[in-house]
Amino acid sequence: MSKLLGTKLAALRRKSGLSQKELAARLGLLKLNVSNQAISKWENGLTEPSAEQFLALCRVLEVDDISAYFNGGGILRGLNDAGAGKVREYADILRASGLFEREEPEKARRTLPLYALAVSAGTGEYLDGSSFERVEVDDSIPDSAKYGVRVAGDSMEPRYHSGETVWIRPQETLLPNEIGVFVYNGSAYLKQLHLSADGIALHSLNPAYADIKISSFAELKVLGKAVT
Repeated sequence: MSKLLGTKLAALRRKSGLSQKELAARLGLLKLNVSNQAISKWENGLTEPSAEQFLALCRVLEVDDISAYFNGGGILRGLNDAGAGKVREYADILRASGLFEREEPEKARRTLPLYALAVSAGTGEYLDGSSFERVEVDDSIPDSAKYGVRVAGDSMEPRYHSGETVWIRPQETLLPNEIGVFVYNGSAYLKQLHLSADGIALHSLNPAYADIKISSFAELKVLGKAVT
């Protein structure tokens, strides 16, 4: 970054009444991890912010016309402070009217497979990899979730109830006490993984159900981890 550009950033910061530490904190609210030392280097022309950091600086420091302020171009070109103020006032009037709002692009819908055959929280049911429908999900479903399963039975109550959808992140291993989907002896289960001196068991949260102890002669397959 040139010395002139750094000087302009410093002037904007001071005009906003912010210290370098306070500016760094404001950038942190925009999920940018920036130190006050980094801001000092920018202002002294020693280093350059990334494009993302620069745009965030302009947002925090309320730069309406980036081109006009930093290189003399843009809609405010050639205007003094009073003229620039008139342009901003008129822009505020247009925004307040509600007639000129920019239409935000429609957010792409996110859909995930939801398996039609229930995952048993009790006696075990087969999970058919081809029997599913795609359903739309909202932002409450973690990005790591790749498919959903419906719970059958009450053995995982009070956390999961029969008929509820649980969203799953595919993975082949789980840590002790993590909850996931398992296939054992041809049946699929939603259970908590327990490891002890006695071996491996699929644990139910409902105390009315006994653990399913895994035989050393049978295969236990992990399909994924519950993330909801």
